[in-house]
Amino acid sequence: MRKGSIFSIFILILLSGLYTSSYGQRRSKIVVKKISIYDVDSLLNPVPRQRQLWHDKIDKEQKRANAGLYSEDSLYTKILTRAIIKDVNHLQVMIENLPSKGEAFTDNQNKILYLRAVWQMLSKFNSDTKVDPVYYKKLVINMHDMIIAHYEGKLIEFSKTHVSIQSIENGEMLLDKSPEARAYIYEEMGKQDPRLMIKHLNEFADEPYAQPVIADAAKVLPNEIFNYASSTNFKLRSAVRRSTDPLVVAIVEIADRSKFPLKAMAFLTDIYHKRKTIAQIDSITNNPDLYYRNLVRLKIENDSLGGMTYTDELSYRGLRYIREMNDLHESPDAVRFKCIEGMSPVALYFLMVYGQDEIYTSSFLGTFKRMMERQKPKNTNELLDTLHDDHFRTFIRMCAGYNTLNEFLSAMPDTDKTNLMQSFIAGLGKGKDDDLEDAVDVADAFGSIRDSALSSFLKLQVKRNYEASYRKKSKKGMIVYALLATLFEGAKSDDNDTSAIRQSETLRIPPINMVPFKKLLNDSGVVYEQFFFFGDEDGKTSYASFLGNFRDGKWKITTEKQWAVISSTTGKPIVIYANLPIPEPGDEEAQDALGKYLDLHEIHPTIIVHRGHSYHLPLTMDKLTKYNKIVMLGSCGGYHNLAVVLDHSPDAHIISSKQTGTMAVNEPIIKAINDQLLLGNDINWIKIWRELNEYFEKKKDVKEKFSDYVPPYKNLGAIFIKSYRRISNTGPTDE
Repeated sequence: MRKGSIFSIFILILLSGLYTSSYGQRRSKIVVKKISIYDVDSLLNPVPRQRQLWHDKIDKEQKRANAGLYSEDSLYTKILTRAIIKDVNHLQVMIENLPSKGEAFTDNQNKILYLRAVWQMLSKFNSDTKVDPVYYKKLVINMHDMIIAHYEGKLIEFSKTHVSIQSIENGEMLLDKSPEARAYIYEEMGKQDPRLMIKHLNEFADEPYAQPVIADAAKVLPNEIFNYASSTNFKLRSAVRRSTDPLVVAIVEIADRSKFPLKAMAFLTDIYHKRKTIAQIDSITNNPDLYYRNLVRLKIENDSLGGMTYTDELSYRGLRYIREMNDLHESPDAVRFKCIEGMSPVALYFLMVYGQDEIYTSSFLGTFKRMMERQKPKNTNELLDTLHDDHFRTFIRMCAGYNTLNEFLSAMPDTDKTNLMQSFIAGLGKGKDDDLEDAVDVADAFGSIRDSALSSFLKLQVKRNYEASYRKKSKKGMIVYALLATLFEGAKSDDNDTSAIRQSETLRIPPINMVPFKKLLNDSGVVYEQFFFFGDEDGKTSYASFLGNFRDGKWKITTEKQWAVISSTTGKPIVIYANLPIPEPGDEEAQDALGKYLDLHEIHPTIIVHRGHSYHLPLTMDKLTKYNKIVMLGSCGGYHNLAVVLDHSPDAHIISSKQTGTMAVNEPIIKAINDQLLLGNDINWIKIWRELNEYFEKKKDVKEKFSDYVPPYKNLGAIFIKSYRRISNTGPTDE
């Protein structure tokens, strides 16, 4: 048996166990079941002229949708093609075939209603810039079921078994004559997912069931309730201020009485429980250091009330210390780390964990050293107990990446070390299907672990947890642990194309080791790239250095008012667009103007490069599209960043770094990619990274910084997310 195949069996067992049996049953039922009028796939009668208009409008939207679907080899294309084209075609036929109920006018009006609802659904799809294929697959299925329920007069029954966001979207038209069904769905959705429903408050703010939704949302999204309480929108503002729920009342009180209400919202639990007055909170929030220490206090107290609010503030306010340490990276330690003097080990832990996207390697190591010193003589497991194991998987992943994991683990008893690493692997099948942050941390951590004994221990834990998930019939657990087993085996294999291809096949994703040249070409045979620069001093320096790489006679540089265009003059045609680093807000305006220009000329860059600090990342990520195949974003190791990239660009190969990118490394990587493109070669990451390693061996001053960069075929977090989404959303019969 070839190496790694035993782990492939995990996925095969998983898929056969989850899908084969049910598919067989489904097939056998089809043989004996009489075909329903809802399943007939051809028109029984010609379409009347008054309804043909709506069919034409639907067909027009389908044509628009089909033109914008993903690339042919993408699984997402298959899901959307099935839903938006094939299943919608069936909906049209089904609507026309619905038997008459005796009143021609009513029959005709109902069928027009159904067609209008389908057309509206497609129109929303075409205006959606961040399409989730699985969502639309469910939306079309829901539309099918809701139309049948409406036709049969069973919307009340339908509502009790179809509580979902899809029912709310489709019900905008189809539930208009059934307020009881609408009320049931909205109220139940408010209980199940208040985070989602509060964002729809404007649709039902005047309804009686708005009040319990507002009260439930206040517990999980208090800031959203605060925004509504302070809103100029009378409808939303009034709905919140009518509430008699004590928590909502406390939020309104903060909005009305605090001098610094946005900061005071982090201390909602103190005000709600009457532990502190608003005046006392204002005194705390007016002092940055006192503010941060009290945010740490709230985190340790672990009160779930307003938890996300004080956690978000802890993350945001901690960046002040991270950036100060980063800015002083050439200063003596006594100067550089003065800003964190007197901080407790817990406060330092939170700085590192919540500052993961911006912290430099040396800043992490200096903070980690001080945390360990101040934790003595207590063991490090006591530290984790104090902070309730908050984001402990993220911390372990960071320690593994910065080579401090053994030091952290050695500062606790062996029994606690074993328990911690068992917990690190356990429980990854819990939570919602799309809650993958912990699993991604585990995947990323394993790629950095060099201790063979620890690696073997973690592999064993993965196997045991897979078996436990199988016994419990946990679909998510089986998928997660099967994928981790495969990734763990592949992470320790040799860096060669054969191993990478074999792993890609096992994971059921396109090759992780290369991007074919033809996949980077536009319809006109040109490779388009887009670079994002920012208007701070670093951005200007980076831009000037960037242009210097294209003055070797192989490129032509043209500068417009807001951007530059760099075109190849030899080899294959490559066109690079880069916005000018105009001081804020000119940089963002230039990016927006360039985006509009590219859209107008139907230019879709397949390569995207972010050249700026991590706090600029959201601006760049928001502009990613389904056409992007290579995305280089500097520090993009965290789960949320990876997930956002793949939400926008599901086929993207992501180059990330454990810290903020540096032009001394960025430019050789970019040059290596463009050198291959000029020759018309595929982008083979293993070959490129091998050559870059040789190059940086001669550049000792930046060798360590290059080692912080993770090539796409080693980006286990991104690979895990891609694989999980493909396997969890389809069975073998969909391929």
